[in-house]
Amino acid sequence: MKNKISIFWFRRDLRLEDNVGLYHALSSGVPVLPIFIFDEGILRQLDDKKDRRVDYIHQALQKINNQLKSFGTSLNVYYGDPLKIFQQLSTEFAIHSIFCNRDYEPLAIKRDTSIYNYFKLFNISFKAFKDQVIFDKKDILKKDSSPYTVYTPYAKKWKQILKTEDYKCYNPDYSKFLKTEFKTILSLKEIGFLKTSILFDQPKLNKEIIQNYHKYRDYPALQHTTQLGIALRFGTISVRKCVALAIELNETWLNELIWREFFMQILYHFPYVVHQPFKAKYNEIKWRNNEQEFKLWCDGKTGYPIVDAGMRELNQTGFMHNRVRMITASFLCKHLLIDWRWGEAYFASKLNDYDLSANNGNWQWVAGSGCDAAPYFRVFNPTLQTEKFDKEYLYIKKWVSEFETDDYPSPIVPHNFARNRVLSIFNDALKD
Repeated sequence: MKNKISIFWFRRDLRLEDNVGLYHALSSGVPVLPIFIFDEGILRQLDDKKDRRVDYIHQALQKINNQLKSFGTSLNVYYGDPLKIFQQLSTEFAIHSIFCNRDYEPLAIKRDTSIYNYFKLFNISFKAFKDQVIFDKKDILKKDSSPYTVYTPYAKKWKQILKTEDYKCYNPDYSKFLKTEFKTILSLKEIGFLKTSILFDQPKLNKEIIQNYHKYRDYPALQHTTQLGIALRFGTISVRKCVALAIELNETWLNELIWREFFMQILYHFPYVVHQPFKAKYNEIKWRNNEQEFKLWCDGKTGYPIVDAGMRELNQTGFMHNRVRMITASFLCKHLLIDWRWGEAYFASKLNDYDLSANNGNWQWVAGSGCDAAPYFRVFNPTLQTEKFDKEYLYIKKWVSEFETDDYPSPIVPHNFARNRVLSIFNDALKD
C-alpha cells in the first residue's frame, strides 16, 4: 500500500518561514513530502559551471534540509525534467495534492501548465499560491480591466488597496511533514556544477540602512542599499516581511519593492517583452552592434571610469550597484548604440540576483523601449553621474586599479558625439 501524501515543491521560495504554499500544504491534512527539482533544461543553458546562483540555491537547500531534520524529515532533491520526476513520484506515492507558489515567467507558466494537465488526468490537484509578491496577475487592474503600463498610477493603486492582511505572516505547523529517514541532498558535483566564492547567509533586514535608504542609495561607494536582491529572487526572505518593514520605515524602499511587482505583472500580461520591445516602434532602431566595442564594455575597458568600475564589479562579484546599473546600461544603448538585448543577456549571465522581469524591465526602461520608460532623448552623462555620485572616486578606485595612470584607456567614444549620434538615429527611427 503506497503512502498517501501531498507534495510541496520549492521553487522561488527557498525558506520554511512565512511560505504561503507550504503553509497550505501543511494544512491539507495529509503528510507533506518536501521536494526541490534542479531543472536540467535550465542548468544546461549555464555555460559557467562555477555559477554563483546555483551554489547559492544549493546552500539554501542545505539549510532547509538541516531545518527539516529537526522535524523528522528531509528535503528530497532531484535533477532532471520536472514532469518526468513528478511522473516517477506518482509511481512511488499515492499523491493527494501538489502545492507550490506561483511563478510568472512564460517558460515557468508553460512548465506548470504541463504538470497541472498531467495530474488533472488522475484527478490530482495542482495548487499554486501567491507568495513572491503582494499583488499578482489580475489583482491590480485599471477600471477597464486592462493592466497598468505606467508605474505611478500602478503604485498609487497598489498602496490604495493594500491591507495588513496582504502582508501577514504565514506560520505553518511543521509537524505535518512526512516522517522519513534523514538524507543529504544531491551535491553540486552530481548536478554538474562547482563550488564558488558565494556564501549563503540568512538574509537580514538592516533597519538603519532601510531608514536612510532614500539618502544614500545612489552612492555606490557607500553600498548603503539592502542588497536583498538575491534573497528576494530566490525567496530566501519573505516579501511580506520586507513590505511590513518598508511601510514602517521608508517609503522610498517600499516604492522599489513595488517596482519589482510592476515589472512582474508587465511580464505576466505582456510575455512578448522577453524578446521584443514593449513599444513596437523601437524595432525600427538601427543598432550599430559593434562586437569589439561590446567586448570592451563587457570587460570594463571603455575609458569611462564609472562604467568600467561597474562592469568590473559585476564580473568579479556578480553584483552591481543599482545606480551604476543604469549608467552602464545607458552607455551601452546610447553611447555605443548596441541593442539592449545584448546587455540584458550579459547581465543575465552574470548577476547573482538576475530576475527576468526586473532585468528586462530595467533594460527596456533605459533603452526607452519599455513601458513607462525614460524618454529616448535622456542620455546619462557618465562624467556628470560620477561628479554627482562618486565625486571622490572612491568607488572607481576600488574597481579600476589603473585609474589616473597612463595604462587607463582613452574614452571609446566622445560623449557629445555619442549623444548627438543616438539622438539623430532614434529620432529618425521613431518619428511618426
